[in-house]
Amino acid sequence: MHLLVGTETNILPDGSPDYDDELLAELDWVVGSVHTSFNMTEKNMTARMVAAIEHPWIDAIGHPTGRKIAKREPYKVDVDALIEAAARTGTMLEINGAPDRRDLNDVHARAAAEAGVMIVVDSDAHSVRNLELMRFGIATARRAWLTPAQVANTRSWAELQPLRKRSRAAA
Repeated sequence: MHLLVGTETNILPDGSPDYDDELLAELDWVVGSVHTSFNMTEKNMTARMVAAIEHPWIDAIGHPTGRKIAKREPYKVDVDALIEAAARTGTMLEINGAPDRRDLNDVHARAAAEAGVMIVVDSDAHSVRNLELMRFGIATARRAWLTPAQVANTRSWAELQPLRKRSRAAA
């Protein structure tokens, strides 16, 4: 068993993470997600997200459209531009399995995988009890016709670690 040290960092309005680079460099895994300032224009939100995708310590982007079903519409963002930036930089995109998120959706997840973007499926668990929510993320990946080869966290840590852009940059 490997115990990893990671974080979900907030993507600030300028696209930078809310933690210092020195800290992020020490972590095994970093997910960048928007948790504030949802009402930006599409141009500004897209630039914000692309800047985060380009950040060298951010391994994956969490819940890329920010939707919460029946609670909050997705923020205005050009998902195709996010997919292009993720493919270019080697940043992974998340399918968040929380029932009120299901974000990326199946259509965007399929487009990302076809562009060569690795997908990470997770439960968004904030407690052990919520680990069962992983089944919803897996269902979304199946609807997107993703194969295990397209889902990064179907691998052991030894196989996943070199797929991170920080590992490729060091090689």
